[in-house]
Formats: sequence, structure tokens, C-alpha cells
Amino acid sequence: MVEPVGNHYVVARPVYSQKLFEEEHEKLHRYHKTFWDHLKLYFRCSTERVKKVTLRLLPILSWLPAYRFKEWILSDIISGINTGLVSILQGLAFALLVNVPPSYGLYAAFFPVIVYFIFGTSRHISVGPFPVLSLMVGGAVVRLIPDDFAINGTVVNTSKLNEERVLVAASVTFLSGILQLLMGILQLGFVVIYLSQPLISGFTTAAAIHVLVSQLKFMFQLSVPGFNKPFGIIYTLESVFSQITKTNIADLVTSLIVLLVVFVVKEINDRYKAKLPVPIPIELLTTVLAALISYFAKFEEKYNVAVVGKLEKGFQTPVAPDISVFQRCIGDGFSIAIVGFAVAFSVAKVYSIKHDYPLDGNQELIAFGIGNIVGGSFKGFASSTALSRSGVQESTGGKTQIAGIISAIIVMIVILAIGFLLEPLQKSVLASLALGNLKGMLMQFKEIGVLWRKDKHDCAIWVVTFLAAVFLGLDIGLAVAVAFQLLTVIIRSQIPSCTVLANVGRSDIYRNRKDYTDIYEPEGVKIFRCSSPIFFANAEFFKEKLITAVGFNPLRVLRKRNKALRKIRKMLKKGELQVTPKGLVCMANYTHESDEELDNNRIEELDQPTDLTDLPVKIDWSADFPPTISVPRVDIHSIILDFSAVSFLDVSAMRILQKTLKEFFWIDVDTYIVGAHEGFLDKLERSTFFDEEIKPSMFFLTIHDAVLHILLKKDIASSPKLKTTEEKGSNNHCIISTSRGLRSREHSVRLVVPAAALQPQASGKRSPPKLLARGYPWCCLLAAHG
Repeated sequence: MVEPVGNHYVVARPVYSQKLFEEEHEKLHRYHKTFWDHLKLYFRCSTERVKKVTLRLLPILSWLPAYRFKEWILSDIISGINTGLVSILQGLAFALLVNVPPSYGLYAAFFPVIVYFIFGTSRHISVGPFPVLSLMVGGAVVRLIPDDFAINGTVVNTSKLNEERVLVAASVTFLSGILQLLMGILQLGFVVIYLSQPLISGFTTAAAIHVLVSQLKFMFQLSVPGFNKPFGIIYTLESVFSQITKTNIADLVTSLIVLLVVFVVKEINDRYKAKLPVPIPIELLTTVLAALISYFAKFEEKYNVAVVGKLEKGFQTPVAPDISVFQRCIGDGFSIAIVGFAVAFSVAKVYSIKHDYPLDGNQELIAFGIGNIVGGSFKGFASSTALSRSGVQESTGGKTQIAGIISAIIVMIVILAIGFLLEPLQKSVLASLALGNLKGMLMQFKEIGVLWRKDKHDCAIWVVTFLAAVFLGLDIGLAVAVAFQLLTVIIRSQIPSCTVLANVGRSDIYRNRKDYTDIYEPEGVKIFRCSSPIFFANAEFFKEKLITAVGFNPLRVLRKRNKALRKIRKMLKKGELQVTPKGLVCMANYTHESDEELDNNRIEELDQPTDLTDLPVKIDWSADFPPTISVPRVDIHSIILDFSAVSFLDVSAMRILQKTLKEFFWIDVDTYIVGAHEGFLDKLERSTFFDEEIKPSMFFLTIHDAVLHILLKKDIASSPKLKTTEEKGSNNHCIISTSRGLRSREHSVRLVVPAAALQPQASGKRSPPKLLARGYPWCCLLAAHG
């Protein structure tokens, strides 16, 4: 019963142990499905399930019939045209990162879009080349087919070199697609959760640095070999600066002008995006203008600049992947698969939340997997999504993937008909356009300060990821970053937060005793909270923290008591100790014996429960002993373990917890566990955790239930009258007044257990708050008065 009183409330209910609560409220023992049950459910077949699976595998069947043609088609056409133009330029630019001819970037901007239109679940992302993935594929290409690649001892010409590199890029893309498809089929979309936001941010920022460095050779028009190995970025910079005197000034000037214009216009687009109907298509304008100037000014002939050159007309014949590449690039394929999915899913999630529609991670894996398989078969390279390109598709009014199809049509027109118009375009212009798209990634450096203020562990993950990816390479760097991130999780869970709690405000609220001054600590009771799962890695730490909190080691106390009993038996036998009404009295000077002599080679017996059956007197361990007998004093009679934040215990933790509880039990310290989650008690029972010493009755619903139970138990045990009343069962009503209840520096507590509820005095004066209960263990309120 809950009775509101102004802005207070009074709760009247019994003091519940876990078992009592389950019995009184008739807890249902539900059947929990096993792995085989889930497997049977997953593979069961019915008409409804076939329909559901079909709609999930082909999302187009869900959204296309509901397409609002009149309302959306114009927006999708406009968005598709803008996105297609951006895709063309980014495809050409990012092909340079893959170290293949620019025309192959157009295939990467076409085929994955068609596949995603059918299988994808996001309505707004633009699928196609992504600089980070392009760089990762390019790393594998350069490693397998370096600039001095030779066949049968003969260095191949440029045409054959490009052909080999295209095949490697297509094979790595095909491999990453297979891995993504398998992960989607096996429902492994959750793997993206192991790539945290700081890790992705640090990784993409490092990739932006790699992209920047890799484009320097096009901006300066230098012959720089690829260095796909640890510290390759340093070797690349060394090669660039060692040839700096060979720079083509025309390419450098063009690059700087284009870069400046692109950055300025992009800044204008960002600053005035609310006022502009559509972003200024600066990439398109720059490309058209640069191509026209290069063609009419004859830059290639006069200044020897590097141009895109002949773009192959039409689509390439599908090719089978090279299996030998699979064997040599399995690590690259896995990294590309994970990074591509993680980046695309992160961007898609932003738009799905903004526009309120569902997103299926496993289906996204399938869509990107099939897209990369098809793209690799037609000599494209790995695809994902670029935030800038997706931003264009969404900001220009794109409603669905119809915009994606329109963009693919624009790319197809260039491939089939007008690609020749881009042949005079300088490669340095494409390099500058690629760098112009890095602004968002490079601005992520600002996150370091934000993360440092919010969470230093996340800040460390960002920095380590960035440094590892920059200096060790993107593939090794990603592995190091994931390992470091998991290490931080292990460290944080291995060293959990453990605190000692106290009653705050004379109510049922318990908080860290160090954080408040108005606290109450029940005499002889320690309340200990562990805010983490307890498992093999932190079980010993938990035990050490508990021992530190209570102020003594129970096993050490037990050994001291057993040693004292041996000494007492020996002195009684010799007549050196005598039993008197005042206790044990030493009758002679006792000669000191070392612990080694006293143990008498029976050390293992010291770890057993104390045996007092053969002694003529009952030993009170809290009483004073003769000077010759030293026993640690234990002022605690009860320990409450708050397990409300403990989500699980493994077998190792159960064994250590069981041993620890037994050690406290053997020195007459009761332990209680409160706040255990659903199923915790059942798991312990299945694991044969309980015995004659550790019983399920030690589990209580809340800290307050356990505290009231302890106070009532101690007061009944210390009052013979209450014991008699309890035994006679005279309505189970009693009143307890004690000075040993909850205490603070300024307050005392009165514990009252009447049958009736708290009533106001007739005079209208406020009576001292009391603890109400009916018999044992009923109660409703705990309060204190000055």
C-alpha cells in the first residue's frame, strides 16, 4: 500500500526476503528457450514467415508499392541528378587512391547503387566510392602489384600494370563482398557495436591523413612508389620531399587554386545552407571549367601536366576474381568489409532516426555484400557511402532510393556517351577534389578536447586509433584500435567501482557514505556495493575490496581463533587457565610458544570452522581474553552485498563468492545479498551454490529490507521477553526500543513494531517518527528523530 502525504509517501509492506516475496506473490517459473528452440523457430516454415523473409530480403517490395509518385518523384529526380554529378567526380578522384585508371571509379559509382536500390533499407544514403575504403583497397593493390612489378623477370609496361592492378582491386572487392554477405546471412550485423564512435572517428581522421599524403604525388606530379607497410606514410613523405625540385609548377598551381575555391565555396554552403535552395555544385563547376581550360589551353602539350586520358567507352566484361589474391588479402578483405559496413551503417542510422523509419543492420550487410560482389565482377572497387555525397542526396530533397537510381543513370550516361569530355581533365584537379571532401574528417580533431572532458577512456581510444592507423597503416591500425578498445573495456570491468553505503535522510535511501554528511550506519552492519559484473578477471579484486571495506580478513580472523582455541585447550589441560564467572583467568605465567610450534604441522586445520564442543565454557570472541591469548576483535555482525548492478556471475566468481561467504559465516558474520536480478537465484541453485551454511534465505529484495531484518533479528535476539513473546505467538505484536539502531553523529533512532499504523497525537504535536511493523518481519516505515 502506498499512501501519499503531501510531497512525501508512506509505504506499508512486509520486509521481504527473495524467497518470501516469490512465494507470497506466486512467482511464475517461465520456460526459457534454449538455443535449439531458437534454431527451430528460425528455420520453421509457414506462409506468413515466407512473406516476412521475402520482404526482409527484398525491402524494395515494401517501400516501392507505397511510393508517393506525385509528391516525391520531382524531388527524387532533382536529388538524383545532383548526386549523380557528385558521384562521377568522386568516382574519378577516388580511383586515384586505388591506383587504377580513373574510369574504373565510374563502375564503382554505378553497380553498387543498382544493387542497393533492390536490397538496401536506407532511403537516403548514396552508395558508391568512399575515400577510406579506396585507400585500403589501394594499399592491397600496391602491396601485390608494386610499380616495379615484373612477370618472368621482365618489368611490365604501364598498360599491363594497370590491368593487373584492376584485377587485384576487383578481387579484393569481391572478397570483401563475400565476407559481408556471409556476415549478413549469419546475422552478424551486431559486429558494428565493437567499433565505437571514438574509434570510427579516430580511424577516419587517420584515413584522411593518408588520403592527403597519397594525393601529394598528383598535386606535385611526382613519381612516388607506394609503401603499404608500417610507417609507410613516413617513407612516402620522404620520397615526396626528396623529389620536391621536380615539381610540375602548372599542376601545383592548378591544385592550390582548385583546393582554395572548393574550400571557400563549401564553407559558404555550410554557413548559408538554410538560405540556399540547393548547395552550390562547386565540384561540378570546377571540373567543367578545369577541363575546358586544360583542353583549349593545351596544358598537356605545353606544360606536360598529367591528365585523365582516354576513358574506356561502355562497360567492362565481367571477370572472375583471382583466387590467389583471396589467400594473400584475407585480412584486407575483412578490414574493408567491417569498415565499409560500419561507416555506411553509421550514416544510414543518422538519416533513419531523422526521418523515422527502420533500419536492418543484417540486411545492410547483405546489400553491401552483393553490391561489392557485383561491382568487383565488373572491375569496380569497394563501395560504401560518403557523408558528403549522402548529404547532397538528402539535402536536395531525396525521399527514397529512386534518387539513387537517377544518379546511377547519370553515371551510366557518362560511361556510355560523354566520358570523352573528361579526358583533358588534370589529375591534379581530381586530387584537389578528393582533398576537398576531407574537410569533415579533418575537423574531427576537435573531438579530442570534447572527449577529454567527457570520458578520458574514449579520448585515449581516439588518440591510439589515430596514431596506430597513421603510422602502422589502416589494416594493422584497425586491428590495434579494436584490441585497445576491448582492453579498455576489460580494464574498466576488471577494476569495478566498489563503495560502502549508508542510510541517507533517515529513509529507505542508501548512498555512498563519502558523499553525504547526514548519514546513518547501522551498528555492526556494513553495506557494500559492486557496480559491475563479477567474473574470473575481477572476482579477486571484488574480494579484496570487500575485505578492505569491512576492515578485516575473515580467513585471518578464523586462523587466529583456531590458534587461540589450541592455546586455550593446552593451557586448560596444564591448569594454567581456570574457568570463572568472570571468564577465563590465567593462573600462571605462560611461556610464549611460536606460531610454528603451536601449529604442530596442522596448518590446514586452521582454515576449518571453529569447534567449541569440547570446551567447558562458551567462548565469547568479543570479550576480553588473558594477555597471553590474542584474538582480533570483530565489531561487525552483518554484511549486506548490494548486487543490483551485478548483471552476471561466472563459475569462477561463484566459487570465490561461495568461499568468501563461508569464511564470514565461520566467524559469526551474517551476509545478505540484495537487489539480485531476475534469474540470479535460479542460476545459483542450478550451480549447487547453496548448502547448510549458505542458504537462499540470505537474499532480500532491497537494502532496506535487509537492514530492517537485521535490526529486528538483533533486537529479538538480545531481548528475552521478545523471544518469549515470539515463542508463545501472542498475536506477534511487540514494541522494541533500542539504542543500537541506525545512528548518526546527531541523531538516535527508535525502532517500534506495533500492530497499528502510525497515528497523529490528539494534541496536534508531532510525535517522533517510528518504524511500524506487525510481528516479524512486517514493517512499513523507518525514520529518526533528534
